[in-house]
Amino acid sequence: MSRTDATSYPKITPEVIASHGFKGDEYDRLLGILGREPTFLELGIFSVMWSEHCSYKSSRYWLRQLPTSGPKVIQGPGENAGVVDLGDGDCAVFKMESHNHPSFIEPYQGAATGVGGILRDVFTMGARPIANLNALRFGDPAHPKTRHLVSGVVAGIGGYGNCVGVPTVGGETNFDPGYNGNILVNAMCVGLARSDKIFYSAAKGVGLSVVYVGSKTGRDGIHGATMASAESDDSIEEKRPTVQVGDPFTEKLLIEACLELMASDAIIAIQDMGAAGLTSSTSEMADKGGVGIELDLDHVLFFFKQKTAYEMMLSESQERMLMILKPGSEAAGEAVFRKWGLDFAIIGKTTDTGRMIVKHKGKVEADLPVDKLANSAPLYQRPWVPTDPPKTILAEWVPAAASLTGTLEAMMSGPHLASRRWIYEQYDHMVMGQTIGRPGGDAAVVRLPGAKKAIAASCDVTPRYCLADPVMGTKQAVVETWRNLTAVGADPIAITDNMNFGNPERPEIMGQFVGSVEGMGEACRALGYPVVSGNVSLYNETNGKGIPPTPAIGGVGLVPDWTKTADIKLKYDGHLLILIGHEEGHLGQSLYQLHVTGKNEGAPPPVDLEDEIKAGNLVRALIREEKVSAVHDVSDGGLLVAVAEMALAGNRGAELFPYEGKLPPHAVWFGEDQGRYVLAAAPSTAEEIAERARLLGLAVRIIGRTGGDAIQLKGEAPLSLAQLRKGHAAWLPEYMSGKRNS
Repeated sequence: MSRTDATSYPKITPEVIASHGFKGDEYDRLLGILGREPTFLELGIFSVMWSEHCSYKSSRYWLRQLPTSGPKVIQGPGENAGVVDLGDGDCAVFKMESHNHPSFIEPYQGAATGVGGILRDVFTMGARPIANLNALRFGDPAHPKTRHLVSGVVAGIGGYGNCVGVPTVGGETNFDPGYNGNILVNAMCVGLARSDKIFYSAAKGVGLSVVYVGSKTGRDGIHGATMASAESDDSIEEKRPTVQVGDPFTEKLLIEACLELMASDAIIAIQDMGAAGLTSSTSEMADKGGVGIELDLDHVLFFFKQKTAYEMMLSESQERMLMILKPGSEAAGEAVFRKWGLDFAIIGKTTDTGRMIVKHKGKVEADLPVDKLANSAPLYQRPWVPTDPPKTILAEWVPAAASLTGTLEAMMSGPHLASRRWIYEQYDHMVMGQTIGRPGGDAAVVRLPGAKKAIAASCDVTPRYCLADPVMGTKQAVVETWRNLTAVGADPIAITDNMNFGNPERPEIMGQFVGSVEGMGEACRALGYPVVSGNVSLYNETNGKGIPPTPAIGGVGLVPDWTKTADIKLKYDGHLLILIGHEEGHLGQSLYQLHVTGKNEGAPPPVDLEDEIKAGNLVRALIREEKVSAVHDVSDGGLLVAVAEMALAGNRGAELFPYEGKLPPHAVWFGEDQGRYVLAAAPSTAEEIAERARLLGLAVRIIGRTGGDAIQLKGEAPLSLAQLRKGHAAWLPEYMSGKRNS
């Protein structure tokens, strides 16, 4: 069939080409593939498919170096989400994804549709979503936009997740001036499926129905993928129409309808219409299945009249799926979706041509080779320069605190360590009735219905570490999630990642990315903790100012018996507090250093992967043997902060014993040395725990005893929990109400 140009479209000019995001010789590359000038629709199609957001053209080369397989990996990167084996025919399906640019432009809808998109990635695979998490980065609290952005993003996450009925069980929220011009909203979802009922996106077979289900197509989100693949400037507000608008109630219906049809034998392939909408879903499904695909857009259901093929193919309207059904299953499929009040339309068929043909009103508006569309995006090995690791800061170079407990109170009453309760109380974390590890601890824990098993999940990264040393900082992010899972008694299985960076065309930014991949790979290989899914978000900068490198890591683990888990709460008086892990007093890049000097300088604390494995194995064993009453890993703020968090969680004080080593007191109590856990145990078992640690070559010290209503440290005035809690709990509500500005 011959191609016919749509005369109503603009003429293709250099300006039009540039506005579609083509750079350098990319348009010439397109002309070489087609052997002709593209139609306006074809230009748009290649624009989104070659965008950084869809093609990973700056990152694919490096991502291939990550470990992605393992004994429990069922599906690694390359599908909508990763899948890992939980035993007994159960599997976990999970992924993390970004919605940074839309959330900065329109915080409520940007964050809400980020939640909706990650949910679809999971249930597209045949899994019922059981847990949401999020990792949020905002700018300086004093920045005029920060409060508005926090309010909108949190409301969007809660508004969508709560309505869908999937619990939001964990996450993290950070404030840093580096995000003033570009916030980060990373959403993670974990689902549960049967291992023999996983659904994939390959459209295998010829003459099969291509079915559109879900919501109608609108004009929202057009060129959303292209927008997310470019730097921003002061005109960013003008990009508001590129932000999608979500409907969580439709999403809930879509989940139930898809899972119901999946329980039958009707679906050959299924794909979420996410970034690039119909364009990416059709081309990717056809390419994976080795077939062509022919679409008749006259059958697409849309909100507005006079919709063009360009709008329909590039719209990123939410709550839509594309399915390939088995012959004869169309009527049954339609009955399911109509029952749930959703649209169902056959919009095309698979062919043996290897081409994607798009027809509208009797005209062929696009005729493209599927393999070239899906696989011909440029693959760049961009110039990069490594980040020079800074020198280690000695503890004595950082000023000592006049009062250790006074400093503790001040740090925990500020933006970096204050309670995030104001945020997570806006999320329903108990819906579905399976959540046993709630927000505020090391990792969330969700039971598998009708089983003793549970899934644990955590997400983490410390951007100030990554900015100083991307290799070590990312290595730390991986092991931090590994420790968080360990601290609740879970066996860490695998990770998903969200690689958030600035403009990769700048060698120093590309160097951060390369270093981050190196650190992630090293940690994952050592821990047996592979990468099974993820997302790359580049060009996170405004007016040439990039964000700190932020490789967010989402970890998933298995709890064999949910009755044998741990949390951070101090539960009993008279239990001893045991510190496992080496004490070296690292204050470089620490929150203490930032608090007393206003700067972050020096090298981040190093990670010893062998010690991490030994300590983690020991802690998990102690939890399952029920020898410990509380567990918490030591991270931001150091040892004194970890103890204080345990005390506040259990509403029980602690007397801390004097340190008798050579380190300065402020380094002992606020140093952010890695690989450490604080355990609470009965006196009768404390020495056994210490001896088991020593036999493994791990440092161990009994640091205190639980009891009372204060944090007590020799030579310091007791810090009552009531006083500590007042400041810790107040900062965020007061900030959001306008009572304070920083």
